Amino acid sequence: MKHSITKAAKSILNSLPLIVGTILLVSLISMAIPTNLILSVFKNNLFLDPLVGSIFGSIFAGNPVVSYIFAGELLKQGISLIAVTAFIVSWVTVGIVQIPAESAILGKRFTLIRNLTAFIFAIIVAILTVLILNVI
Repeated sequence: MKHSITKAAKSILNSLPLIVGTILLVSLISMAIPTNLILSVFKNNLFLDPLVGSIFGSIFAGNPVVSYIFAGELLKQGISLIAVTAFIVSWVTVGIVQIPAESAILGKRFTLIRNLTAFIFAIIVAILTVLILNVI
């Protein structure tokens, strides 16, 4: 038990610089890109908006608590629910900015498969959410 705790503590300490760097980089990117840019890319197209939303959500990355507030603001600006859902799901589950840290810790193959799967499922979840709510 003592050996396991020591090994886990060393692993966490070794990962700490990568984790802190990733958090700082995500924060910098989120603050550097203006909200108007995000608003201008959505065209209320039921086929392209989920894809565009997932792409931008993957790039920005963020935490779930902030995503609810951000989603509400996007909806107030007139962006479709399907685009906002895809954006938020990919924002929380996919992290292009986090790929270097994640691949260093978990391996490149796992990171690639996890992010690609999360990206595809963000689009699927967005479509299913809107279909289930019958908002299309």
